[in-house]
Amino acid sequence: MNGRGPSHYRVGYGEDAHRLEPGPRLVLGGVDVPGAPRGPVAHSDGDALLHAVADAVLSAFALGDIGQHFPPGAAATSGKDSRDILRRALELVHARVPHAVVVNCAAVVTLDEPKLGDHRAAITASCARLLRMDPERFGLTFKTSEGLATDHVQARATVLFSLGD
Repeated sequence: MNGRGPSHYRVGYGEDAHRLEPGPRLVLGGVDVPGAPRGPVAHSDGDALLHAVADAVLSAFALGDIGQHFPPGAAATSGKDSRDILRRALELVHARVPHAVVVNCAAVVTLDEPKLGDHRAAITASCARLLRMDPERFGLTFKTSEGLATDHVQARATVLFSLGD
């Protein structure tokens, strides 16, 4: 074997969705989206992208999900910055496997409005910084629901961890 067997990599998957309503700010990937007519109904800041990434990070190591670590309705979760949720997910991984490194992340955000293309670079840079990786390794895709689900935002993410040589 060449030392690159299944135990040297871990893949995780996560997804999240929030109903949208007027009032809350829309945050994706730790970035405020200016001009958004609606924001997520959530216990935290409702950043669906970071929630999906955090769940992917946790799932790669069978560490549960963000609802387990940040229970909805808990006082400590109310209004919580989702960047802190992702940081905590990474801390949990590194407590178990200190040398684990995220080498790739692919994410999809589905949102009908506003259009997100102008925010791709800022969102990508923010997520890559949180994951401690090169922005070129964070693939971000935006989709609309084609009018099928106009009242929500949804995100899905996969992460690939390397466990070293």
